Amino acid sequence: MQTASYLTPEALTTFIRTALAEDVGDGDHSSRAAIPATARNRAHLLVKGEGVLAGVELAQLIFAEVDAALQVEVRLNDGARVQHGDVAFVVEGPARSILTAERLVLNCMQRMSGIATYTANLQQKLAGTRARLLDTRKTTPNFRLCEKWAVLIGGGTNHRYGLFDMIMLKDNHVDYAGGIRQAIEATHTYLRELGRQLPIEVETRTLAEVQQALEVGGIDRIMLDNMSPAQMQEAVALVADRFPLEASGGITEQTIAEVAATGVDYISVGALTHSADSLDMSLKAF
Repeated sequence: MQTASYLTPEALTTFIRTALAEDVGDGDHSSRAAIPATARNRAHLLVKGEGVLAGVELAQLIFAEVDAALQVEVRLNDGARVQHGDVAFVVEGPARSILTAERLVLNCMQRMSGIATYTANLQQKLAGTRARLLDTRKTTPNFRLCEKWAVLIGGGTNHRYGLFDMIMLKDNHVDYAGGIRQAIEATHTYLRELGRQLPIEVETRTLAEVQQALEVGGIDRIMLDNMSPAQMQEAVALVADRFPLEASGGITEQTIAEVAATGVDYISVGALTHSADSLDMSLKAF
């Protein structure tokens, strides 16, 4: 399994049980009505597109949660490049249980594989630069765990998981606080009083704000929000490696290579998780 602090057994079990409760409710009456309780069958996960496979490990956990008697033979692992006709795994066991797990497995794997595919495609465009591709908090409610996991599988890097594990002083924070200096100084006071140490990132909209962030210091990263590549290059020269720089705001597949060439350290792309197309696949009896 990918290494990430949020991928704990407890978090995964909670996600799976909540998702199953949403889908199954008081029972899979379709399967109970049509399939004998003693029936045993098998099915394979058929890939119907091209991309990067993601969600195989999660699928195994889902099958195990639905019915410990289900056996999964993995043929392709997470991160594998796949094409139409590939079989990711075969599941065998109680037929009712296969059918009960089917939709949750597909919903997760199709979405995760789409995200992993898009992430891998964008990551390739950063080749030869120092830039690392980041995701954002622009995720589907209650599905963030899977979406950020898919970014890792696709070769990207997770940004903060939520509001609790990093301080990001964005434009509204800065404006409400009265400016860059006030926001940073208030943050240091807050952390001292709280007795916590959290990374601090400040968002800047202009080169003047970048200069202000440099003057105040006491931060871990500067975000360059919605700046042009020319402005980013100026910011890179201005900062001169004193702090890591993150480019953000409307960066697309068409513009990401130009942004990476400016010399920024990170590029965050919300579209990784909010706009990636799902990868088509199905669970077929055979």
